Amino acid sequence: MHFRGINNIAVDAKGRMAMPARYRERLFEICGGRLVVTVDRDHCLLVYPLPEWEIIESKLIELPSLNKQARLLQRLLIGHATELDMDAQDRILLPAMLREFAGLAKKAVLIGQGKKLEIWDEDTWAEKKDEWLETVESDSGGLPAALEELSI
Repeated sequence: MHFRGINNIAVDAKGRMAMPARYRERLFEICGGRLVVTVDRDHCLLVYPLPEWEIIESKLIELPSLNKQARLLQRLLIGHATELDMDAQDRILLPAMLREFAGLAKKAVLIGQGKKLEIWDEDTWAEKKDEWLETVESDSGGLPAALEELSI
């Protein structure tokens, strides 16, 4: 199962957001509506079905604890990881701390990213998207070797 596409979503005053209809059935099939939300270095939120998160978490835990970057990543991702259950109205309640981290207000964007979803503040997403497009157009980043032979 892979998540793809972009969805405009609303976050209510209590921090609840409805999961788009196109993901609901699949989420209940693969994880019974049990999700894990954590933070990302780009100041968005990452949403994983619980089984997918458990794979990521296991890999993070196995990183060498004496490596400074590994410890920082563990603190960021595992430390902020929060289990959430979709309610009867197919909503999740995003904790205030996570909403504040991502700067989420009323309007947000949910982005499918394969095995996970990202939640962005709508304005931040628009700014970042423009920034990324400029980087791609300028070709200043170059492609990683693994992508050199990809044909799209």
